Amino acid sequence: MRLVMFELASPTGPLRRAGAIDGDRSIVDLNLAFRSLLRQESVASAARIADALVPPDLLEIIRGGERALAAAREALAYGARAELDEIRDGRVRHRPADVRLLAPLPRPNSLRDFLVVEAHIRNARKGQELPAEWFNMPVYYKGNVEAIYGPDDEIPWPPFTEKFDYELEVCAVIGRAGRAIKAEQAGSYVFGYTIFNDWSARDIQRREMTVGLGPAQGKDFANSIGPCVTTADEFDLANAKLRARIDGELWSEGTLGAMRFTFPEIIEWISMAQTLQPGDLLGSGTVGRGCGLELDRWVAPGSVVELSVDGIGVLRNRVGQRPPGELVRNARRSPRD
Repeated sequence: MRLVMFELASPTGPLRRAGAIDGDRSIVDLNLAFRSLLRQESVASAARIADALVPPDLLEIIRGGERALAAAREALAYGARAELDEIRDGRVRHRPADVRLLAPLPRPNSLRDFLVVEAHIRNARKGQELPAEWFNMPVYYKGNVEAIYGPDDEIPWPPFTEKFDYELEVCAVIGRAGRAIKAEQAGSYVFGYTIFNDWSARDIQRREMTVGLGPAQGKDFANSIGPCVTTADEFDLANAKLRARIDGELWSEGTLGAMRFTFPEIIEWISMAQTLQPGDLLGSGTVGRGCGLELDRWVAPGSVVELSVDGIGVLRNRVGQRPPGELVRNARRSPRD
């Protein structure tokens, strides 16, 4: 099942709803479809039960666990019926052109991005030795959940960079809380997968990491996810083809291949001393030759960047124009300095 968040116009302003893409590419409003299903079965308090089991927010559906997912599947099957269109509370099914897709998790619980694809790190280090600890533990940085962008959002160009880059990745979406999870059981904690574009300002990232911390400013300005979350049972992580097109030109293509650490191993590692929560995102790291840094090519102002993953879809963003004025090369000093 491919789950989305979408926005549609209403007399009282934009409404944000959780939905699912059915086979003919229409979008079913899961909450309203489940409400209609319950009413058809003469269930009392249908609206209240639907709001509890299949709320109009995808993160809340994920938090609802297996019971909510089962109800969402029922709602999709019911809502996709050809004869069903509207119920008294609103429209159950929408044409994609009539709604605006949002980031499936507009504010994830957390975001960790890992570096576990060997081809990427070797290409990025351009012949340098790999750090010994890369082979021993799945290292990550924490991303900014306040800077999440969705399909067709414009990505602002940061005023401190001349080397704007995309990164072709997949995110695992955690579906239930857990701590001290063994790798053998960790697969059941993955709700699904989405496309992840880990936007990067490579020049400032390189400079800040010479201090021994980061990445931070070089990453925190934008993260794109979407267009949907495909449930784990319907996604072939090992074999799905990933592609990146910049202004229609194919720049990157490949699969995740052999990750140094699998997602179950990653989950075991990070849950040893912290509790994972529904809505946590775990980035795979970039596929080999999956970013401009590896190709020595950079995204230009105004470019359209399309990342596609078989079984998930296409995540498309346009890059904004470079801000007017001189490049901000250094942080401003305080009057005390």
